[in-house]
Amino acid sequence: MTVSADNCAISKLSTRDEGFTQTLSDLIAWDMVSDTDVEDAVIAILRQVKAQGDQALIELTNRFDRRQVEEISQLVIGQDQLQQALESIDTETRNALEIAAERIRNYHNHQEQPSWRYQEADGTVLGQQITPLDRVGIYVPGGKASYPSSVLMNCIPARVAGVGEVIMMVPAPDGELSPMVLAIGQCSNCLRAAAIAGVDQVFTIGGAQAIAALAYGTETVPKVDKIVGPGNIYVATAKRMVFGLVGLDMVAGPSEIMVVCDGDTDPDWIAMDLFSQAEHDEDAQAIFVSWDAGYIAAVHSSMTKLLPEMERSEIIRQSLERRGALIEVRDADEAIELINRIAPEHLELSISDPEAWLPKIRHAGAIFMGRHTAEALGDYCAGPNHVLPTSSTARFSSPLGVYDFQKRSSLIFCSEQGASDLGKVASVLGRGESLTAHARSAEYRIRD
Repeated sequence: MTVSADNCAISKLSTRDEGFTQTLSDLIAWDMVSDTDVEDAVIAILRQVKAQGDQALIELTNRFDRRQVEEISQLVIGQDQLQQALESIDTETRNALEIAAERIRNYHNHQEQPSWRYQEADGTVLGQQITPLDRVGIYVPGGKASYPSSVLMNCIPARVAGVGEVIMMVPAPDGELSPMVLAIGQCSNCLRAAAIAGVDQVFTIGGAQAIAALAYGTETVPKVDKIVGPGNIYVATAKRMVFGLVGLDMVAGPSEIMVVCDGDTDPDWIAMDLFSQAEHDEDAQAIFVSWDAGYIAAVHSSMTKLLPEMERSEIIRQSLERRGALIEVRDADEAIELINRIAPEHLELSISDPEAWLPKIRHAGAIFMGRHTAEALGDYCAGPNHVLPTSSTARFSSPLGVYDFQKRSSLIFCSEQGASDLGKVASVLGRGESLTAHARSAEYRIRD
């Protein structure tokens, strides 16, 4: 059933409804596979950049971003421009960015993992060596849109991990660039950069061609080891196509929020929390769950009241109508079952004792605990990363973190006795697999 009042239509579901399981599956389904036209276009772009390098970047940027670039140098942002951008933003904004950056850095410092090793009785040493990636590429949506938080969330964990070089791609359609994005893109050895994010090179290149440049390298753009950051369907398709040549963070779908409440939070707060994700785009998803039918009605009333006040009201309205839902469950246990089934990107537990629920929650990208923890705080400045698994991929994926910018190498250092003892085992297994060279290689080390 869809409830509607004053242009705020949203599906109202109950776990008691016949066919609820299928209805929910249809609601949360998201097909991230591009259509044939998009795939064909991206393949052509990848091939052109791979074959023509810088010249392809110039031609494609002029075509898709309506630029009039003649030299590749015009797509490179110099350090003087970054400094000017930093100086152009007001003090309050700069301070907010620096506070956010400090909190994000402090959180990710806790994710650092040391290399380790242990020694067995015969002297054999085993362990793991952790090393950072050499170079990563960060894609940041650009133009009139301003996403400095994406720079912070993608760059800072890379820096904490010890990545040697960070390359940022940000499109500039019609030549428009966000000063906020550039301000925190200061190179890592600039004076104020340590207080914000820090990248080494910035290129005003967007779309699939930016992903191609990072994956293949050109005369000017260095090839990277991993590409992170959000983008449109062309960017997502290009990322998927170059995976294997480079590493990826994830191929994300639309933003999602699931809010669970026991009925004791101000319904206006819940309504605005749902709006906070619905305003991203028409495909974003906002789901509210409670076992209090009267409270669900109160939340819907708040949504109806507050929607006309929203600057992006039409986007919110379409998002709620297309993919939103108010779901009544029988009790808290059923709410937890629903959480683990949906595996939401953002989960708000607006309840009296969220700690008690944690042991039962297996699948969620980020968990916002308590009535005062708005998801928006996590988007900007709480500290944990806002790059999160979407489309139920929290069942097997984790938020972006320091570990995504590191590699782990196994260490094996056999003593003479250890090589002899292990050689006997390897000999049996090697011959059992008819891999004689394996067996003989191990047998050479057997002492008796």
